[in-house]
Amino acid sequence: MESGRIVIVGAGQGGFQAAASLRQEGFRGEIVLIGDETGLPYQRPPLSKAYLKTGVADELELRPAAFFEAHDITLVNATRVEAIDREGKAVVAGDRRFPYDHLIIATGTRNLRPPIPGLERTVDLRTLADAARLRDHLAGPRRIAVIGGGFIGLEFAAVARALGHTVTVAEAATRLMARVVSPEVSARFLDMHRGMGTEVLLGQPVAEVTETGIALADGTVIAADMVLLAAGVRPNAELAAAAGLTVANGVVVDTQLATADPDISALGDCAVFPDPRTGRPVRLESVQAAVDHARTIAKRLVKGSTDAYAAVPWFWSDQADWKLQIAGLSSPEDDSVLRGDGAVLRFDGDVLTAVETINDGRTHMQARRLMAGDAPLTRDALAPLDYDLGPLMKASRGR
Repeated sequence: MESGRIVIVGAGQGGFQAAASLRQEGFRGEIVLIGDETGLPYQRPPLSKAYLKTGVADELELRPAAFFEAHDITLVNATRVEAIDREGKAVVAGDRRFPYDHLIIATGTRNLRPPIPGLERTVDLRTLADAARLRDHLAGPRRIAVIGGGFIGLEFAAVARALGHTVTVAEAATRLMARVVSPEVSARFLDMHRGMGTEVLLGQPVAEVTETGIALADGTVIAADMVLLAAGVRPNAELAAAAGLTVANGVVVDTQLATADPDISALGDCAVFPDPRTGRPVRLESVQAAVDHARTIAKRLVKGSTDAYAAVPWFWSDQADWKLQIAGLSSPEDDSVLRGDGAVLRFDGDVLTAVETINDGRTHMQARRLMAGDAPLTRDALAPLDYDLGPLMKASRGR
C-alpha cells in the first residue's frame, strides 16, 4: 500500500510515530492524524519530571509545525473521534467524517479512577494541561498527598519534595511499583523516598478524599492541601469495542499489530498483543513500545513486511537523581537475583525475563542487546559468570 488514505486516531507518541514512519517507508498517500488535545503532539514522560520544574512547554513538542507541513501530514487537533464506521470505512467526529483506506487506533490510556468517594477533589497528571495546573499548585508551600506508588506518583513526589513541599504517598499494595519491579528494587526506592523526607504508607488503601486531605482504610487521616491521583491507567478501547472489534484489556491485535478487521491496526498503550516470548496477551505502557509498534505497522502497510513485533520492551523512571531502567518484561512472581552492584535479574524458571538497574546505563544496554538475540538467556548460563552480562557481550561480538 503506497497510496490511499490512512487515518490515525490518537496524536500521542505512537500516533505521531506512525505518521512519520509511513512517510519514512515511502507512503505517498494522504495521512490524517487526529488528536483530542490542542496544539502539536508532545512527549508525555517529562510532564511528571522536567516540565514541573521548568514549565517550558515548547521543549515537549515532538516536532515543530513545519515538520507536518513538509511531510504532508494533516494534523486535526482538539477533535474527539466518537465512532468508527467500519462498513463505510470512516471515523466520525461530530458532524465530520474522515474516510480511510486503513485506520490506525492509537488512543492510549486514561487515568484509572477507583471507586473512592471524593475523587472530584483530586488532581490528575496525564496531559500538558494537567501538568500546567499542577505547576500552579506548586507555586507555594503545600501539604501534598499522592494516591498511588507507581512511576507517576513517585516521580511527582520526588519533584514536589525537592521543591520543599510536605509529601505523603499512600500505596494500597505492600510495596512500591509492585506491578513492574522486584521486591529488591521496591525496597531501595522506599528507602530513597523516605530519605528525602517523604512519608510513604504501604498496604493502605485510600477510603475517601475529604475537603482537608485523605482518609485511609484503617482510619488514619492525612491532612493535605492538594491530592494527586496516580492510581494507574486504563486503555481507551471503548471506540474499538463499539465498532465490534475484539477488546480484552485493550484492542486485541496479532503479532503484526493488526486487528481482525484487515483495514484496522492498533498500537501503543491501548493494544493487546501476543508476548513474543510466552505468547500470552500483554499490553505495554511504554513510549518505546508505541514507537516500535508504529514502525512495525508502517513496514507492513507500505512494504508488505511480514515481520512480527518482537522488540525487547524497556522502561524507565526518573525519581530525584535516580534513573530506574528495566530491560525486558517480568511478572511480579518472577524470581530475583541481586548482583553485588545493585542490578537485579528476574527469572521465570530458568529463563531471564528482565534486568533492573539504577543509574547503570551500561548494564541496561547490555541486557537489551543480549535479550534481543535469537536464544533466551538462562540462569544456567549466567550463574557461573556471577550474573555478569559483560562476558556474554564480548562473546556475542566475537561471533
